[in-house]
Amino acid sequence: MDQQSDVTRDELKRFGLTLLQPKQGYRFSLDPLLLCDFANASQETSIVDLGTGCGVMALVLARMAAAAHITAFEQDDAAASLARQNVGLNGLAERVTVLHDDVLQVRRHLPVSSCDLVVSNPPYRKQGRGRLNPHPGKLAARHETTAGLADFLAAAKYLVKPSGRICMVHHPDRLAELMVEAAAQKLAILRLRMVHGLPAAPAKVFLVELTKGRTSANLQILPPLLVRSDTEHYTDEVTKILLGT
Repeated sequence: MDQQSDVTRDELKRFGLTLLQPKQGYRFSLDPLLLCDFANASQETSIVDLGTGCGVMALVLARMAAAAHITAFEQDDAAASLARQNVGLNGLAERVTVLHDDVLQVRRHLPVSSCDLVVSNPPYRKQGRGRLNPHPGKLAARHETTAGLADFLAAAKYLVKPSGRICMVHHPDRLAELMVEAAAQKLAILRLRMVHGLPAAPAKVFLVELTKGRTSANLQILPPLLVRSDTEHYTDEVTKILLGT
């Protein structure tokens, strides 16, 4: 993406961030911002973002955890290039590293049990399920291509320290699968929160926190997160997440 006309320049004023995004490719949604808030990073010194896209979560987490170094993986070449541009644009090159590689290859780059927190906003749809977007960037962001949910969990388990945290956002259709895979990989689920677009609407995504090194945990099911109070207005909680007020 080397032509400025191909990208938009967007602001996340709460975090003092400027983000370049493709006009026609995949553009980040509210979900990664909700996940960053859910992860509540502050004291961590080593964070990994699996599937960073344009780098939004890596950059927000760099603002939230002032002492952390963030390593962000992205398998799409154009998205990884844009993420690197965003890192430089926001003066975070010393603290955020973008790696153009698949989550299946994390072992090539980082040692086992080397980070405090792993976050991921993986593709929600299984390969071949649902309508496929013809745009390559959108397809890779929305549909699993090389790595599935079990692979994302395995990569996160490899990276995180014992009793470290794994935070993920995913589609409700995949919740049962995630719980089965977490048990198979001996990951304990600590917190679960459903996210609803409107008060009477079904959940659109869920937020989950897991840990390794524990075979069981008292699962905390949090109150639902409502994005909008009506079709025109964000709820107070989401407004605070976006604006800090």
